[in-house]
Amino acid sequence: MRVALVKEFGGPEVLATTEVPDPVAGPGEVVVAVSAVDTIFVETQVRSGSFGEHFPVRPPYVPGGGIAGTVRAVGEGVDSGWLGRRVITSLGFSGGYAEQAAASAAKLVAVPDGLGLQEAAALVHDGVTAAALMESTGLGAGERVLILGASGGMGTLLVQLAKTAGAMVVGVARGERKTSLVRELGADAVVDATDPEWLAQARTALGPAGAHVVLDGVGGALGLAAFPLTADGGRFSAHGAPTGSFAPVDAAEAERRGIKLLGIADVQLTDEAYVRLAAKALGEAASGRLRPVIGGTFPLTRAAQAHEAIEGRGLRGKVLLTT
Repeated sequence: MRVALVKEFGGPEVLATTEVPDPVAGPGEVVVAVSAVDTIFVETQVRSGSFGEHFPVRPPYVPGGGIAGTVRAVGEGVDSGWLGRRVITSLGFSGGYAEQAAASAAKLVAVPDGLGLQEAAALVHDGVTAAALMESTGLGAGERVLILGASGGMGTLLVQLAKTAGAMVVGVARGERKTSLVRELGADAVVDATDPEWLAQARTALGPAGAHVVLDGVGGALGLAAFPLTADGGRFSAHGAPTGSFAPVDAAEAERRGIKLLGIADVQLTDEAYVRLAAKALGEAASGRLRPVIGGTFPLTRAAQAHEAIEGRGLRGKVLLTT
């Protein structure tokens, strides 16, 4: 079968299509014929060699942690009823950029009828994490939420979930194309992060008390700048780092103001929690209450171009690989 292999750390050009043996389902595993692969920003950071302290992956390796496809084989101890079923699953961090992948049966989630596999793939990571963030922050009706990176794969889902929860949503994105998408998805106010006055505009939209919840999917200086917009006694989630680092918020300042700090560790899930939240996200999408935004699809043989598109930050929503 074909895979996209990272030969060495470096730019997108280090991704090369190659042939490897087909996987075999071991005990407790299945083999999935992959239809679509969730492709996320952190995979480009690992490929570049810059995130080694968080992901101890060494070349050569096959990237890709989230897939959607059809079960074609089951291993010892796995219910044969999975055969032929459409599923999504998280592989951890590697093995997904492939025509087939071995996966743990414990993390399989059935895709509901009426939902396409590309749409399902767009929820493998971001749908689950967005649902987990809604639970961990306890965002509720009548509360104000500021969402950084609101036009991205996860941000677009968070805007919709927050509105469904009854929150007042202020989204932050970059440029007219992205801010218009966030507005279309239902945000009550949208701020363009390229405007030098974006912080003042966000403060005006939120009101003098600030946001009950800040969902920072960007990190770095932008996330840090948004921290003062958190209301005293509120919640600040620094779960994103496409800028290269998580927002370096002062924990002592947060404690003084009674702000609960959350981070990437708060959305690291057990298999049981993953399955529950993934099924919830898929169900919302199948019902039409949640719309994954797919900004670009690339064949497996163009994995390098997919990474270029992600790093260029021009696309809105998700980037997927297809086989």
